[in-house]
Amino acid sequence: MPAPLSRERVIATARAQLEKGGAAQLSLRAVARELGVTAPALYLYVKDKRDLLAGVAEEHFERLVARFEAVDEPDPLQRIRGLARAYVDHARSSPALFGLLFRYPPTPVAEAEAFPPATRAFDLAARATAEAIDAGLLAPADPREASTTMWCAVHGVAEVALMGFVSGDDAVRELLDRVVDTVLAGQIHPLRDQDPAAEAPA
Repeated sequence: MPAPLSRERVIATARAQLEKGGAAQLSLRAVARELGVTAPALYLYVKDKRDLLAGVAEEHFERLVARFEAVDEPDPLQRIRGLARAYVDHARSSPALFGLLFRYPPTPVAEAEAFPPATRAFDLAARATAEAIDAGLLAPADPREASTTMWCAVHGVAEVALMGFVSGDDAVRELLDRVVDTVLAGQIHPLRDQDPAAEAPA
């Protein structure tokens, strides 16, 4: 006997179809057909295709947040490195869904409100940057701007890996570490280098 229909089951089926064929191939009819129901039956659980996509994106952001929360580094600079690795690992775990996340901004933009799951993921990353600034390890005054700078760099590594320009876990990790170290080097507080007791970033 099949499991009862639910929003979670509908979203899970849509996620599997997205991973297989991409957003262009996703439809309520295709999801309904796989679930063995008629398309109108899905409207009890999702409003339309946009709601279906948002549900998949929310679930994928939750997986990213779980990866971020698993980074257990007391040193904020090491946590920034760990978060960067978690982000790239997440991108590589499901390339078809990675692009979907960027339909949903963490902060309000033109004609679009902030998407709370995206906001939560961004805020987790920004928290490590804020702690590094508060500890005098990084110079930028605005943690969100500093986090956005780092995100641009880390996202670039993720895209390069997904495009196949760099392949293999070791090569991707080496590139990511170089990029993160380069961005951090530009943000390190200048007085920190004058303190012989300060520990150089790993």
